[in-house]
Amino acid sequence: MNAMLLVAGAGFLGGAMNALAGGGSFVTLPALIAAGVPPVQANASSTVALLPGGLASAWAYRAGLGAVCNVALWPLVAITVAGGLAGAVLLLVTPARVFDLVLPWLLLIAALTLMFGAPLREALRRRVHIGLGAVLTVQFLLGIYGGYFGGAVGIMMMAVWTLFGATDLKALAGPRTLLVSAANAVAVVAFVIAHAVQWPETIVMLVGATVGGWGAAALGRRAPPGLVRAATLLLTACVTATFFARTYG
Repeated sequence: MNAMLLVAGAGFLGGAMNALAGGGSFVTLPALIAAGVPPVQANASSTVALLPGGLASAWAYRAGLGAVCNVALWPLVAITVAGGLAGAVLLLVTPARVFDLVLPWLLLIAALTLMFGAPLREALRRRVHIGLGAVLTVQFLLGIYGGYFGGAVGIMMMAVWTLFGATDLKALAGPRTLLVSAANAVAVVAFVIAHAVQWPETIVMLVGATVGGWGAAALGRRAPPGLVRAATLLLTACVTATFFARTYG
């Protein structure tokens, strides 16, 4: 029972974080591992649990969907789905011990993206302009990352797109949410077919994440953005440090 309460609470907090600032997997993944779910299955189960909230956000942004970096949206969706499937398969064939060793570094990449993505974007966006082939190639790689792990992948997409010439961040919110959901959705299909999902914990977490995301959407209109960001960064730093200590300490 205590494990299920932990999973439900983590789902609630993870769903709320995704609605406010992103990074919900920093809570859901460690909670599932702490509840006894093996790391690879925990990552798959976390993706399943957080998917409905992402799909709801994509639907809410449907009126703002459009091209990214002068590339039509549907080719980006197709390449992201292909990458997400490749990433999910890669996760499923990764030995548990290897994933244990890689996981802290994935968390570090995601944490650094959350912390420094905006300053890097502002520093480089006027100096980098890349064509169609590069945009699709990088989007495929982001899809792989999204299907394999996915932490902060939406923020990574925004950072890359601005480096490639996009300037209206508000207009990118809809495509970002749709493409992240596309990578996650195809990964979920692969995880379910491969029987990589721990369903009791996943269902409990899914319910918590849905409630947390719904509540945070209302709270987010009142909470100071700086406070939300600071709390998210503090949590991601603590989780990343804990996984490094757990794996290499």
